Amino acid sequence: MAPRASQSQARPRGGAKASGAGAASRRSGAGKPAAKKPAAKKPAARKPASRRPAGGADPVTWVGGVIYGVLAFVWNLLSSAIGGTFRAVGQGARDLDPAHRRDGLGLVVLALAIVVAAATWWQMSGAVGDATRLVVLGAFGAATPVVPVVIGLFALRLFRRPDEEADTGRLLIGAATLGVGVLGLTHISQGLPVPADGATAMRSGGGIIGYVAAVPLASLLTPVVTGVLLTLVALFGLLVITKTPVGKVPERLGGLVRRGGRAADPERPLAREARPEAEEPAKPRRRRKPAAEPEPVGPGELDKPYDTPIVAEKPAIRPDPPDPTPPPASAEQLSIPSRVVDGDYDLPPAGLLQPGSPPKPRTRANDVVVEALTSVLDQFSVDAQVTGFTRGPTVTRYEIELGPAVKVERVTALTKNIALSVKSADVRILSPIPGKSAIGVEIPNTDKELVSLGDVLGSPAAASDQHPMLVGLGKDVEGRNVVANLAKMPHILVAGATGAGKSTCINGLISSIMMRSTPDEVRMILVDPKRVELTMYEGIPHLITPIITNPKRAAEALQWVVGEMDRRYDDLAASGYRHVDDFNRAVRAGELTAPPGSERVYEPYPYLLVIVDELADLMMVAPRDVEDAIVRITQLARAAGIHLVLATQRPSVDVVTGLIKANVPSRLAFATSSLSDSRVILDQPGAEKLVGQGDALFLPMGASKPMRLQNAYVSEKEIRAIVEHVKKQSEPTYREDVAAAETRKKEIDEDVGDDLDLLLQAIELVVTTQFGSTSMLQRKLRVGFAKAGRLMDLMESREIVGPSEGSKARDVLVQPDDLPEVLTRLRGE
Repeated sequence: MAPRASQSQARPRGGAKASGAGAASRRSGAGKPAAKKPAAKKPAARKPASRRPAGGADPVTWVGGVIYGVLAFVWNLLSSAIGGTFRAVGQGARDLDPAHRRDGLGLVVLALAIVVAAATWWQMSGAVGDATRLVVLGAFGAATPVVPVVIGLFALRLFRRPDEEADTGRLLIGAATLGVGVLGLTHISQGLPVPADGATAMRSGGGIIGYVAAVPLASLLTPVVTGVLLTLVALFGLLVITKTPVGKVPERLGGLVRRGGRAADPERPLAREARPEAEEPAKPRRRRKPAAEPEPVGPGELDKPYDTPIVAEKPAIRPDPPDPTPPPASAEQLSIPSRVVDGDYDLPPAGLLQPGSPPKPRTRANDVVVEALTSVLDQFSVDAQVTGFTRGPTVTRYEIELGPAVKVERVTALTKNIALSVKSADVRILSPIPGKSAIGVEIPNTDKELVSLGDVLGSPAAASDQHPMLVGLGKDVEGRNVVANLAKMPHILVAGATGAGKSTCINGLISSIMMRSTPDEVRMILVDPKRVELTMYEGIPHLITPIITNPKRAAEALQWVVGEMDRRYDDLAASGYRHVDDFNRAVRAGELTAPPGSERVYEPYPYLLVIVDELADLMMVAPRDVEDAIVRITQLARAAGIHLVLATQRPSVDVVTGLIKANVPSRLAFATSSLSDSRVILDQPGAEKLVGQGDALFLPMGASKPMRLQNAYVSEKEIRAIVEHVKKQSEPTYREDVAAAETRKKEIDEDVGDDLDLLLQAIELVVTTQFGSTSMLQRKLRVGFAKAGRLMDLMESREIVGPSEGSKARDVLVQPDDLPEVLTRLRGE
């Protein structure tokens, strides 16, 4: 019971304490409880309403409040209704398909164009027609008939290209700028009428827009200056509409001309152009399963263009940009040679050369090869991929990029497997491609293209060089035209197996010279031991002697060339010039005259081009004389303007000797039958992998790696047309000293034979030492007793030494001062 009692006692004590505190708080007149008074005074905020009289308010105030309330109610009702209506329409418009919204805008614009056309073209009656006609005629004046067309074109654009809404503002700005410029110019052309002249005068000009654009400027400036400024404004508007920067105007105009007047739309991407893809973080490379063998492609499918990209995990293959040179058109559209020559000689027209096949950047055959290469790489687990290709006329070079830490040898070791996969034995691998971090695989095309000499000579590369010794060679793997200046090579060796295209190359070189040079600029010596290859050039004015078919006469002609070289160097040394070009320039300018008392008249020296069609025949008949003459010419004749083209189908070491190779720096190798022949021509392999029919490797002077090209083709019909044209221009003028030298050489050869050089050495030795002894010739010349005795007899017959006196030395009848004259006479010069 104690706890209950304690609890009962605790309650009153607590209650008393609380009541005591409340009493204390009520008794206090100040302190903290006073801060709570604002909460108790809340009803005081409604005192203004409680002050209104119980019997009613003031009449004026009450009427104003009623009117204000009614107006507020009506306003809220109208605004809610109108706002709800617009919100419903806007929500409905948003719910519409975007294409429907754009079509609606296009239809509105088209309806506007129809109304304007009906009002201005057909004089539509009625209030709308009269108002529209009044506004359009007053604003645009004489340009009113064009306004419906412009509005209709804008509507057509909205229908055709609804996705290009961002360009609408640009087009509106461009059209407005162009319209202001044109209307201002129209207003100036009508004499700058003003509103005071009447509505008819304003409508005959540019209307209100033309008046605002032209009259203020014309009052500050002159009408002419104003017209120039408005023309610039109109041109700016046109550039804005066509999206053409000023710097690209020549390029766009060139494209317009190349497309035959059909301008390319700069706003639409090309159909084959790859769209940029979003950049993604690099992912680990995954190995694909070996691809299935590609299906065989029929011959008819290879000629069709193929635009479908390859569907594979590898990136899409895109060929490199083709040659910017426009594809050849017809023969009449080929450019006329740009060289300007002096005199009455007319160069052959470019129409005599026919165009070749148009280039193809990609065909179905290329994609088949790409699939085959990818399959080989996957089968042998090589971390590499085909990233692109460049199609040429004869071969296509496919680019293979290696993954990290992959040896190049892993791809080069697959040469035979690649050849087996692409069904071609002529596969050539470049590691790497010059200028690229990729391996090149050159594979012949199953659909080849024809490269014409007319395309090469009509290219910008040939037109930009005015040198008369420029010749067209062909096109490289990337489709670029390849030309060469024979004066800078300065000599070239052309070699290849039978049927590889060597004779076609020689015909192209000669035809290029005839197409670009006159007989006063270039003269030629043609050596044709085959007797049938170069007969069609007989009688052209560029020849310095009739075509030489006898190997013996060819060796004599080369000796005459050596003498001509010496004569040119004598003139260069006497006049103080180092090159024949400087000498000719001085002669033409009249700066060089003969010394006093001399009857010599200086004339410009033409370039002398010696073309030997088959060097092997010359080396078989007179190897020593031919090799000595070629070596001497190639060593010294560059500054004298004499250049050699040596061709052979037997590139062996006994024909193309080490001395000849060392002095002929430029090489053109066609397909060879063996690796050793390729090393003889190029000093490196590669020619044995060529496919023939003009496929060649060109190694110009100073290059470390050869360039693969397809030689330009010129038909026999084209050659005969060029020859006929040049024959009509001039008659051939043969050099008489060439034939005279051959005649004197024949007289010497009757008893000297092939010992002329040895005889000259013996004469020089005997005359210099003034001691004529057979034993001395044996020791000095390292010849036998019979040869030394024969040389002594030859010198006795030419009155150089006296008769034999037993064991004594012979008397020498020629003094050392007369030695040059004797040697010259014996050489036949």
